[in-house]
Amino acid sequence: MHPRLLRALEQALRVGALPLVHTRGAIGTGDLTALAEIALTLAGELPWESGGIDPVAISPGDALAFISSNAATLAEAVLAWHDLSRLLAASHVVTALTFCALGGSAEAYDERVHASRPHPGAVRCAAELRRLLTSGDDLPPGRRLQDPFGLRAFPQVQGPALEAAARVEQVLEVDINAAAENPLIDTETQQAFHHGQFSTAPVALAFDYLRAALHHTAELSAARLSDLVEPDLSGLPPFLAKGPAGSSGVMILEYVAHDALGTLRHAASPVTLGTAVISRGLEDHASFSTHAVRSTVAATAAYRTVLACELLGAVRALRMSGTELPDTPLRHAFALASAGLPHVAEDHPLSTEIQQAERLLDRLAVL
Repeated sequence: MHPRLLRALEQALRVGALPLVHTRGAIGTGDLTALAEIALTLAGELPWESGGIDPVAISPGDALAFISSNAATLAEAVLAWHDLSRLLAASHVVTALTFCALGGSAEAYDERVHASRPHPGAVRCAAELRRLLTSGDDLPPGRRLQDPFGLRAFPQVQGPALEAAARVEQVLEVDINAAAENPLIDTETQQAFHHGQFSTAPVALAFDYLRAALHHTAELSAARLSDLVEPDLSGLPPFLAKGPAGSSGVMILEYVAHDALGTLRHAASPVTLGTAVISRGLEDHASFSTHAVRSTVAATAAYRTVLACELLGAVRALRMSGTELPDTPLRHAFALASAGLPHVAEDHPLSTEIQQAERLLDRLAVL
């Protein structure tokens, strides 16, 4: 590709010029339609959606290099992976807040437990919980002999999601640094090699697995929310209500969380079980990686809602119980959440607070 096209792309990014690009036409074998529209916009053949730069010349050689790529799908993939990775990090903080509100037993996170079955994701998750729950060597004792699975098995369920996200990162690192255009021109021998590097099966399969793992993590978040509104586990009034008999407290949070969980469950369905046969039979396989990425965007948005509902329940329970938090980043997390979420004791609409909690999750992810 001629350097003038690279300079034009850089200029468009710098001045905020956006091409009008449709989302149709990508099936995991190259983003032909989307990239063609970008190239035609750069050439002045299509209008800019906003802003704009002077047209640039595109030669036949430039055109092939420009569209023989999965750049659009990979760009969406990186953003989806980044957003979901932050939510997975926030999951540790939210779970630790719920743990404290429920008086959980931290022995399930002991280093010796996870050394006996050292799946990397579970080991990492348990270490994060120890970091959040104790400032010394001793983990806090619990109220019960054994906690519900939402607390006790959290590392074993969150761990696969962490490993899946790490696998996605590895796949994306390879692909965004790859020379995948077809054919490959070897600069040393001047030979052209026709190949199948346009296939994005590794991306599609990695994202399918990530969404499946995320669904399990989200199910545990919804389960912990149910634990928070159960007096036998929290020691607090049903639904964390405070008011006259019949008050519903945060009961509706369970409805919202399970609605979002239903959306996530649908989005978690694998897209790689189907294929396409096109171009008169010559192109007889497609990974549908673009759809895998877009399903991940939908799943991430749904998980954000599920986790936000748990955060609201945990913060309310901690406020009601007056539980003292350990002198760790968890105390700062509770302070952030308390400052960002209003404390209204009586029954009231929760829509605004759910949105506020969704926004707070990104701040909790970096603690």
